[in-house]
Amino acid sequence: MKLTSKFNKAPFVPVHGMEQACVTGWQAIGRELRQALDQKGDHRKVVVVETYQGVHGDALRSALQELLQPELLMDTAQLFREEAEIRAITQPDVTDDRVFGYLTRLNMEDLMDAGKTERARKRTEELAGSLAVIFGAGAYLVWTDPDLLVYADMARWEIQQRMRNNQVNNLGIHNLEEETEWKYKRGFFVDWRICDRVKKKTMARWDYVLDTNDPVNPKMATGEAVREGLRQASVRPFSVVPFFDPGPWGGQWMKEKFGLREETENFAWCFNCIPEENSLLLGFGETRFEIPSINLVFYRPEALLGDPVHARFGDEFPIRFDFLDTMAGGNLSLQVHPLTEYIQEKFGMHYTQDESYYLMDAAPDGSVFLGLKEGIDPERMVRELKRAEREGTPFEPEKYVENFPAAKHDHFLIPAGTVHCSGRNGMVLEISATPYIFTFKLYDWGRNDLNGKPRPLHLDHGVNNIRWDRTTDWTRKNLTGRVEKMAEGEGWVEERTGLHEREFIETRRHWFTGKVPHHTGGGVNVMTLVEGEEAIIESPAGAFEPFIVHYAETFIVPAAVGAFTVRPHGAAEGKQCATVKAFVRTHP
Repeated sequence: MKLTSKFNKAPFVPVHGMEQACVTGWQAIGRELRQALDQKGDHRKVVVVETYQGVHGDALRSALQELLQPELLMDTAQLFREEAEIRAITQPDVTDDRVFGYLTRLNMEDLMDAGKTERARKRTEELAGSLAVIFGAGAYLVWTDPDLLVYADMARWEIQQRMRNNQVNNLGIHNLEEETEWKYKRGFFVDWRICDRVKKKTMARWDYVLDTNDPVNPKMATGEAVREGLRQASVRPFSVVPFFDPGPWGGQWMKEKFGLREETENFAWCFNCIPEENSLLLGFGETRFEIPSINLVFYRPEALLGDPVHARFGDEFPIRFDFLDTMAGGNLSLQVHPLTEYIQEKFGMHYTQDESYYLMDAAPDGSVFLGLKEGIDPERMVRELKRAEREGTPFEPEKYVENFPAAKHDHFLIPAGTVHCSGRNGMVLEISATPYIFTFKLYDWGRNDLNGKPRPLHLDHGVNNIRWDRTTDWTRKNLTGRVEKMAEGEGWVEERTGLHEREFIETRRHWFTGKVPHHTGGGVNVMTLVEGEEAIIESPAGAFEPFIVHYAETFIVPAAVGAFTVRPHGAAEGKQCATVKAFVRTHP
């Protein structure tokens, strides 16, 4: 298959000054830990290995036993409450819905049995001059002042693969054989929130960090090196690791352009800037060390996000970029996102998924369903949607939803409450806010998911959030063709392409054949090269190494960067290029 892009599927941040701070393989990891313990003297030693949900506990247990041969090896899986208890206390957050839950306010202590934890603590205290190793989720709660604190982290995309392959349980739950969507939902709304709270509490104290995303090639870096890597990433442009996934409506554009796996039928999504989901690769010499990119948000929020954005969103990354590929595929599900007051009341989120579709490419018949047609009968539309869900009869979106032709570089704005979906034969760069997974499907063209099961619809939620006044005239005027020239200079033009006034994200497109001056404006910038083969990002003051991006690559420019420039590079020199940049509006 012809590769028509130099798209980098494994970008990394080189960590200067820490080239030797990472070891590979269990034997090297064991030697490093034993040497560190030898420096602690002959008193009782305690090693705590705190783990994220999804780490293979059995493999870790075997490795720790063989490498360290402790007198006491304690698995915190034995310290959790009974499964029935955990299911009961988490039910209000997990709910009975197939997709949606409530972001939990529970902590790790709520899942662990206080009596078992106290007995484990006393048993550790009784050891004299011996080695105790406590590992698993919640290990840090058993012993908060260990001689060595090791954090075993896990990428979200890898957790999802292990869930699909029935390899990991949820916290305190024995559910390997449960349907993947239920395991994912429990992870998303409960486990990962709880683990993140422990992570944030312990990050500054990590002596070592374990990367076991590749179970046969584990790596361990010093906590100091990982923190230094996060510091260096927070003051330079960088990209997270894109994650590709197939879907029932997926297309062929990414597969062909990026040289993806030929044996996979299609690729529907590319998550290329969602720090909650993506990984960050740190380069220690020739070794690539994988951690969740959300770690950077947790550890360096001010430098990454900027003070105004951090003050508003805390340690959340509010801008989301991803690709939706329907080229030679199918229509996306007809959908709507919750209004702000609805997501606050029903799900405890303080902002919603306002979004937009930027067309990277489109076939001549490409289109976007956006807003409702003039003069429709809302009650009739709802009746037909419910009948389609109940009886499997076709629903005809063209009767009720406006369908706009879509061409390359068009930008469609989609504030929450607007009925929408991309039609087939489009390659969409979705630019949106990041309130997780709150998409209400109204109709899915009668399709099953990749496992042959009907995809869940969310009609009750969806109907409660449709803005029926967003009809053709309003939509055409407010959500399409909103291009305004903002500035120009030698070899470049800046345009404002959105988003809508109800949305907190601003987008700017720059067309350029020369060097474009940019400034983060005190807030994080997210950018994609949407035209041109290659561009280079540079610091006028030499504050960071030049950073090269290729067509369709997305990159993050932390707020701390300040001034930077973008210009064509390599084979693109002298040719027209374009970037789309998104940032949070901080002023009216």
